[in-house]
Amino acid sequence: MVTHDDFLNPFLNRSLKSEDHKVFSLAGDASNRRYYRVVLDNQSWVLMRWDPFVPDNYPFLSVLNHFAKNGVRVPQVIAMSPEEGLVLLEDLGDLTLERKFWESQSQEASLEFYQMAIDEIVKIHNHATLDKSPCTAFNIKFDTEKFLWEMNYGKDNLLSGILKFTFGDALNKEVTSIFTDICTRLDAEPKRIAHRDYHSRNLMLKLDQMMVIDFQDARLGPIQYDLVSLMRDSYVDMNESMATTLIDYYLEQSKEFLPKDFSREHFDRIYELQSIQRCFKACGSFASFFHLRNDRRYLKYLPGTLRRVMKAVNEFPEYKTFADVLIDSGALERKFESL
Repeated sequence: MVTHDDFLNPFLNRSLKSEDHKVFSLAGDASNRRYYRVVLDNQSWVLMRWDPFVPDNYPFLSVLNHFAKNGVRVPQVIAMSPEEGLVLLEDLGDLTLERKFWESQSQEASLEFYQMAIDEIVKIHNHATLDKSPCTAFNIKFDTEKFLWEMNYGKDNLLSGILKFTFGDALNKEVTSIFTDICTRLDAEPKRIAHRDYHSRNLMLKLDQMMVIDFQDARLGPIQYDLVSLMRDSYVDMNESMATTLIDYYLEQSKEFLPKDFSREHFDRIYELQSIQRCFKACGSFASFFHLRNDRRYLKYLPGTLRRVMKAVNEFPEYKTFADVLIDSGALERKFESL
């Protein structure tokens, strides 16, 4: 559908030096950002519209430039109008890693593309982290408080919100203790720059190259955060065999950057722990879209993501109470799409 937004046209006329462009709305993500495809003759760009910003400390630009400097493939900035909150970007097309996964005849057929995604995250975790040039990603981090906020977001929007599960004082105290233990253990891990949302919808294929988008929330955190986001992605159903192959590939590509006392057993343990936190956070996000603004589009991803949470929780007998809550609340059996 062609949009006729007078607010956009002056900026586009200046940037493209033409008034003959056409503007098409693109489906947005779960944020308040709005996206458009701008077409002129045989060329196209993507226009991002957000709040007005100051370029020097704007996370989107700060992280984009830092990533690009360290070899991470990100879209090129063509023009911007900070006071209007507009950024004109290279058009990466519409082929996401998610689409590539589902179009492949088998999961293994998409393996090479996932390895390309791993190559980019290796650059982020290692090269971009070792480069201490100013970047907003160094100013924020996943700590106990942030991890705990994310888990409570799942509790408030899914368990208490959608499922109307009632927590008595004793149970609430016990669940809070479990959440705090999970988050404290994750916070104790070494921190690298984490993309923070490294899943198949934020990875684009253009001319057989993997491109990274939606990186503006990058911050310091455990390496497992991004790996769980990719391998236990709510939008695809990756089998454990392929996930293990990809984790092995990540560790091989990162071996020169791993600590001398690296333990695969400990790495795997933290990976499972991070799966509880990251996947339950995703459940909270999906539930919040419906609970807070009646957006039903993400309800279908809750059952698979909850199964991932439960599978990981079962690796930790000390967290049995949380597993019991997931069962007793009906979270694992609820037909969310029928809400």
